Formats: sequence, C-alpha cells, structure tokens
Amino acid sequence: MTARLATYFHVHLVSDSTGETLNAMARAVCARFDDVLPIEHIYALVRSRRQLERVLAEIEGAPGVVLHTIVDPELRAALEQGCRTLEMSCIAALDPLVSALGRYLGAALSLRVGAQHALDSGYFDRIEALNYAMAHDDGQGTNDLDAADVVLVGVSRTSKTPTSIYLAQRGVRAANVPLAPGLEPPQSLYSVTRPLVVGLTVSPDRLLQVRRNRLLSLNERRPSAYVEEEAVRDEIVRARRLFERMKWPVIDVSRRSVEETAAAVINLLSARQGQVGEVVA
Repeated sequence: MTARLATYFHVHLVSDSTGETLNAMARAVCARFDDVLPIEHIYALVRSRRQLERVLAEIEGAPGVVLHTIVDPELRAALEQGCRTLEMSCIAALDPLVSALGRYLGAALSLRVGAQHALDSGYFDRIEALNYAMAHDDGQGTNDLDAADVVLVGVSRTSKTPTSIYLAQRGVRAANVPLAPGLEPPQSLYSVTRPLVVGLTVSPDRLLQVRRNRLLSLNERRPSAYVEEEAVRDEIVRARRLFERMKWPVIDVSRRSVEETAAAVINLLSARQGQVGEVVA
C-alpha cells in the first residue's frame, strides 16, 4: 500500500497579545486531520496599522489560512478587508465561543487587549504553585506535604515531575514522592490529611522503554536493575499494592501525555467528595 504524502499548508496566526492562545488552538485543530502539516507564521503583539500592513504583506507572500484574535474593531476590520482583497480565508478563532457565552451570560464584551494575561490573583497563585512544585519535587520538602493540593506518588519515570509542573501552571500546588526499591516512603506521606494523594502507574513494557531511552541519553550502558525486566515488574507490583492498601486513586500513564495525566488529576480533585479509591483507567 502506497503511503500517503503529507499535505503542507500555510497558516497565519495574527494576535494582538502573545499569540499563545491562538497557537494552541491552531495546533489542536490541525491535529484532528491525518497527514496535514501546517507551516505556522506567528505574528504577536499586532496593535497598529503599520504592523498590520507588514503582516498582510507577509501573508500575501505565502497564501494560506489566516486565524486571528484581534480585539480592536478597526484593526480587525482592516485585517479582514485585507484578506478579502487577497482572496484568503480569515477566521476569528474565538468568535463562536465568545458569541455563545455572550448570549448565555447577557454580558458586554471587553475590548481590553490581552485580558486573559492580566496579573490578577490567579497569576500570583500560579507562581506560588510553581515555586511549591519545584521545592517539593522528587521527594523534597516532605515535612510540609499537607500544604499541597495534590501529592503524586509513583516509581521512577512515571511523569511525576512534568505533571507537577503542568499542574502548577494551572494553579494547583503539587508535590511528588518517588517510590524507590529498598527505600520506604517518608512517614509524612501516610499522615497527610489535606492533599489528595494520587498513585501513578504504568505498564512494564512502557516503563522499560522510557528507562532504556533515558539511560541511552545519558550514554549509560552498564547492566542495572533499573532496566531489568523482572525488577521493573516487581517495582510496579509493589507500587500498586501500596496504592491499594492506602486506597489512593490511581492513574495509568502508559498511554497518556503529561497534559492528559494532569487533566485526570484535576478531574479527581474536582470530584474528590466521597470518591476516594477511584481508579482512572
């Protein structure tokens, strides 16, 4: 069977703010199509007619689709008119959601540029959560685990650290505690009352693959129980027994990205009332 060649196309992302929201939306949408690879052109902080003219000149040189989150009515109209002149699709990425919410809320729209990035209390909460995650990474700072919102527990290479950092970016204070062969977890882990403790597990085959790749990246080739199949299986079994004994909810990260694991943790936090011991497949 002949392999299908990927389709490349230009996508122009025009934002009057950082462009992060638009970039994330474009990638999420393009990922829904097989064999489609966007060539991204990002224009951030576009807030004047002169800047917009330069953007339109670059768009003309690489025809494709234009996505934007421009708030200013005059700039928005100028961009849309410029795209009509160039006979290119121009899509206001947030319009359908904004319109639907506006109808539901009966609220007036804000024309403040970059409103989603305001330095409000939520921003400082995220910074505090990030500082907490870094100070409580890989078993550090176990004397004050009760200050966490969630404590992630698992064997080495089960995405504890990146998941903790991702959760911190959502304002969740996350600590993580590793389970190492021959070492008992800190006693403070068993006595916490405030945080949700979540066990992270993984299939033996997936864990072996991740660990072997890790050692190769470190140019480490000596034999080690770290990548010995029976030892790895034993680690996972012992971890699962601990999770079951403590009645901690469990998330299998074998086929999950860090973002998906973090989303599962947030769901557990939201549904915590009366749901201790739930297993997330």
